[in-house]
Amino acid sequence: MTIEDEVRAFSAVRDEALVGNDAARIAGYLTDDWVYVGPDGVTPKADIIGWIASGRLAHHSMGAVGAERVARVGDDTVVVSARKASSGTWDGVAYTADEWISEVYVRVAARWRCAFSQKSPVG
Repeated sequence: MTIEDEVRAFSAVRDEALVGNDAARIAGYLTDDWVYVGPDGVTPKADIIGWIASGRLAHHSMGAVGAERVARVGDDTVVVSARKASSGTWDGVAYTADEWISEVYVRVAARWRCAFSQKSPVG
């Protein structure tokens, strides 16, 4: 399996954990200093994991729309860009999202982790 394929598989497993709303499992897939950057700015890992653990944020579906672009940077860093559609609830209110996402994956102690996620709405 190529490094690119390893990261694609890891990303799919992480998306499954997000849809399962398993905060502890999701946290284990992220580096300690992971951040999410969206239209409202930077959100740290602790906030996202806390919202999922409390039920404030719940994911119901998530999937790529079309092909992902995978760019390898050496043996331990990969950037994945894709269009993703998702649904869930925020504070009990249903949402759907159609977004462009770019994520940086790094290999840490022989395991892949997501180090950075950036999303912007499809225009």
